[in-house]
Amino acid sequence: MPKRKSGSAIEEPPKQVNAEEKDVEDESDSDQEDHPQNRQVQGVSEVTSDAGIVESITLKNFMCHSHLGPFTFGSNVNFVVGNNGSGKSAVLTAIIVTLGGNAHATNRGLSLKGFVKEGESSADVSITLRNKGRDAFKSEVYGPAITVDLRITREGLRTYKLRSKSGQIVSTKKEELLSILDNFNIQVNNPFFMKSTQLDQMREDFVHIKTTKRITEEKVEQHGQYLKDLKQKYLEKEERFKNLSSLDEMETKLEELQNQMAWVLVQDMENELKPLKEKLQSDRHSTEKYDAKVEEWKNKVEEAEGKYRQIEERLEGITQQVQELQPESAQLKSEAREKNAVLNSSEVTVHRCRAHLRDLEKDKAQLSSRINVLKLSITQKSGAESQARMERVEQLKAELENMNHQTSTLEQQIDQYRHACSRATEEQGKMKREQDVFQKSIDANRRNLQNMESSRSNRLRRFGEHMPALLTAIDEAGRKGQFRQKPRGPLGHLIRLKDPELALAVEVCLKGQLQAFTCDNHDDEKVLQGLMSKVCPNARRPAIITSHFLPRVHDTRSRAVNHPEYPSVLHSLEIEDPVVANCLIDQRGIESILLIKNQTDARRVMQGGAPPRNCSQAFSKDGDQVFNNRSYSAEQTRANYLSGDVEEEIRHLQKELENQKAQATRFQQQMGKLDDDVKQNDGLLRRAQVEERTIKNKAAKIKMELSELQNVEEPQSEDLNPLEEELQEIVSKISSKCAQRDEAQAQMADCKAAYEKAEQKYKQHKEQIFTAAEDAEHVKDELSKTDQDVGKCKHHKKHYDEKRTAHLRSIQALEGNLESKEQELQTSVAKATEICPERVEVRRTARSLDNEISRLNVKISTQQRQQGNRDEVVRQYHEALQNYKNMAMQMKNLNGFIQCLDGVMNQRLQVYSELRRFLSARCKYYFDSTLAQRGYTGSMTFNHKSETLSISVQPGQGSSVELSDMRSLSGGERSFSTVCFVVSLWAITEAPFRCLDEFDVFMDMVNRRISMDMMLKVASGQRYRQFIFLTPQSISSLPQSKNIRILRLKDPDRGINEQSSQDGDDE
Repeated sequence: MPKRKSGSAIEEPPKQVNAEEKDVEDESDSDQEDHPQNRQVQGVSEVTSDAGIVESITLKNFMCHSHLGPFTFGSNVNFVVGNNGSGKSAVLTAIIVTLGGNAHATNRGLSLKGFVKEGESSADVSITLRNKGRDAFKSEVYGPAITVDLRITREGLRTYKLRSKSGQIVSTKKEELLSILDNFNIQVNNPFFMKSTQLDQMREDFVHIKTTKRITEEKVEQHGQYLKDLKQKYLEKEERFKNLSSLDEMETKLEELQNQMAWVLVQDMENELKPLKEKLQSDRHSTEKYDAKVEEWKNKVEEAEGKYRQIEERLEGITQQVQELQPESAQLKSEAREKNAVLNSSEVTVHRCRAHLRDLEKDKAQLSSRINVLKLSITQKSGAESQARMERVEQLKAELENMNHQTSTLEQQIDQYRHACSRATEEQGKMKREQDVFQKSIDANRRNLQNMESSRSNRLRRFGEHMPALLTAIDEAGRKGQFRQKPRGPLGHLIRLKDPELALAVEVCLKGQLQAFTCDNHDDEKVLQGLMSKVCPNARRPAIITSHFLPRVHDTRSRAVNHPEYPSVLHSLEIEDPVVANCLIDQRGIESILLIKNQTDARRVMQGGAPPRNCSQAFSKDGDQVFNNRSYSAEQTRANYLSGDVEEEIRHLQKELENQKAQATRFQQQMGKLDDDVKQNDGLLRRAQVEERTIKNKAAKIKMELSELQNVEEPQSEDLNPLEEELQEIVSKISSKCAQRDEAQAQMADCKAAYEKAEQKYKQHKEQIFTAAEDAEHVKDELSKTDQDVGKCKHHKKHYDEKRTAHLRSIQALEGNLESKEQELQTSVAKATEICPERVEVRRTARSLDNEISRLNVKISTQQRQQGNRDEVVRQYHEALQNYKNMAMQMKNLNGFIQCLDGVMNQRLQVYSELRRFLSARCKYYFDSTLAQRGYTGSMTFNHKSETLSISVQPGQGSSVELSDMRSLSGGERSFSTVCFVVSLWAITEAPFRCLDEFDVFMDMVNRRISMDMMLKVASGQRYRQFIFLTPQSISSLPQSKNIRILRLKDPDRGINEQSSQDGDDE
């Protein structure tokens, strides 16, 4: 049940304000006279509102608004004013949806996706709630304010982020938001009488208590019959206890034989120790032989290492010689390169001269040919041909310009098609990657489903399809003696949960260790790995943990966590095999991890102060991991290995697979659409490229024809002397270049001789280095051979070291065995002394004594079956008596509890009825009082049996006027009556803030003034409550008060929604 807050349940109904409520001065006395509500609002000092009120709100892409806010609300009265479409209803709708309400509760849509602005992918709303005072929610975590961030996607999904005052994200779960709303008693939907007054919650608690009482009475009835059975059993045991007879003689004889048996076992153990001592003495003498061998090979190792060092020094000398030759070699190489560069330069000069000569000879031939052609064409003139050629040139230029324009247009289209193809290809790649991830999830769920369905008949299949075959192979290898100790696993199969609700917590805690195996030694580990490679060659192999097996569970009392309310992981598990328990203790420390079902309790225990002693961490039943300074949410939502209900897991996996298949179908449809787009764009791109190539080819042909027409020379009649002079000039240049060529060839020959000399000197020096390197290689081979000799000697030394170590280990094992046998002998002597203080010399064998003891035990057993064992009969008698007394006391206590519960229930039901009657009367009283301010009369009828509320209102005066149904009232009268009803509900509810939208739409000015005076008066009497009124009407008549804040929204701009302005000054 939500916490109750003081204040609202003891408020008085509206009365005429006295003089003490008018002591706040205003700027003008005339304003007070013109606005009587001033007298009702002013005069009370500012009071800090309670926790849970709305401090601010911001909207982004919500409904039809791009951005609204941030709006800062006052702590008492707030008016949100604006014309239709300015965002008033968006603010109220955002408050409802962000605080957990559904779309139907807003009366603004059928689905959350309808609140996302058209053309946007998501909508965001941020609300800040005050978190101060004694009712603050986790103030040490959130601070003085809690910010609730909501995001609604285009698909209708919403996600929450709960932030502290500093902006840090505390939680993203809706359960945390519900806890906050429950703590602040915030009711998102319109309040109803039973729910808003918490009477509905009290009624549900009473029903639960009655059910518990009925179950308790049934148990008492069952225990009554069981008590009769216990009494009958007690009487039977009492009769046997009185009829006991003595068996002293046979028991005395049995005791003597047991004394002899104790000392004959001591004698047998002493005889076993003699050969062990003799073998130990012999082995100690053999140790000297191994010491000699080890010393021999140690000397050989030192000799080989000395030889290795000598060869290494020779190699270092040769290496140093090579290093000394390297700088001179580098210098000679550099000189050869310089000579080669000069030679190359001279060759380039010669080649350039030759090329120039060829060009001049070519120019000479072309010029001679042109002179001859000109001489021939001087006499030929054709004006008509020249005119036709000019017209054709102009035509070709026009066609070429048109084709250039077409080519530019096609290039732009090609760029667009390529960009579209690129974007579609990127989107395909992104969707392909998402589809691969999604397909892996589907495959994993299919494997899990197959394992779950297989585990109906064999629980081992939960841990993998290969697990039954692997365990069969391990059992077969164990029977053949291939293991020293049979491995244990999978570990998750060998543990049981005491509380099934903790399955997910334990599974998240142990993780991959549930599928792991544990081995006693490394030899067994190798055998197990071989079996795994045969049974599951391609599948993922389970982990193997190697640790020595112990017959008893570790003593964890000094390091285990002990909490009076919550168990550790070790205490929550039933583990029969101590090897499995020790493995989990060593690997995971399960004795120091707490399991706390409720996450809030887990945070309180671990982070509320000092964590429990020896507690390293805690897990909630949802798998959340909590440390003393941090916490982590679990990615896993269901237990795969430890859950008890296999059918439920199968149904869950089947449902999840169906959903994933539907999503996969949608993926395929989207991929198909993208493929169509890519194909279409590729086709358009290819057509555009073909058209572009065709136009370019035509343009090239036109350019070629144009060039030919433009290059046609008109016959000239000038003198040919300039051309002939140019020909003579070319002939003279040819002579000059021939001389330069000869000079360059001579210089090239000199450079070539110098280069060959330098190159020869460099090769000779390099040959010296190569010879030294060959010597170094021979030394390296010798060094490698010596190194192998050293390794061989070390191997022999290691061999004998290992043999000596194994021999010493054998001696140690023999000594340990001998010591163990001696300890067993001492233990046996101590036990024998305990049984019989004086040593008894026995000549009989243990077998004969055992046979006689067995025969005597048979005789005693026969007698006891006939008469009953004394100790057993006495024990059974006292046990039956104690059980009878305990059950009788329990019956007495339960009957007393039921009687006490009846009295308490009767008393509380009476108080519940009185409280319901009182709240109903209080609501009626407030309703009548508020109606009277307008001169109305009315009635409010509560039918708690059928849970209905009937309201009748009559605008006329006097009791003789018949009350009318609300439907017969005018719009203004109905609106005023509704406001009166809302105010009466406010008087008996405890929500920290109240929102009222467009309460005055259908009111006339008189009703509106009276309604606003009434609501402001109620607000002034509840300064610790917040009131948010939304209206499109003018509020110029409002009084000026520090407790009233007005938020004026700008008129809507149908093109671009601008941010509303805030007139938040205290008016």
